[in-house]
Amino acid sequence: MASGPADGAGTAEGVSWRLIGPAAGLSEKRCRLMYSSLGHGSDVCLFYVKGEFFAMDARCAHSGGPLCEGDIEEADGVLQVFCPWHDYDFDLRTGKSGTSLQQKVHEVKLEDGNVYVKHASCLSLQPFPVDPKS
Repeated sequence: MASGPADGAGTAEGVSWRLIGPAAGLSEKRCRLMYSSLGHGSDVCLFYVKGEFFAMDARCAHSGGPLCEGDIEEADGVLQVFCPWHDYDFDLRTGKSGTSLQQKVHEVKLEDGNVYVKHASCLSLQPFPVDPKS
């Protein structure tokens, strides 16, 4: 399911609530990659951990590693994802790392059984088609 501008009220920055899909289906996996219409660098990971959804940029702030493939652990009550490339950790709620790195997080809301993520672009669980003219 792809989300478009009609999926929620926009803001001055162009950020809108993007419909991702039904919570019941999305909660079946710990992490899903959401493709951005802006391209690879704007993709988002949607995590489902301990009954809660979290969203953050899909590429590690360090070297672009795929965070959706990282391990998720809880330490001292903090849920973290670990980049599979260099083991950098990021708090799922804040994006803060044990290092000076900061991963961008995105607001998530549940409404009428559906999951929404606040983002500047359309998001989809399937890759966007490539425009053969470009």
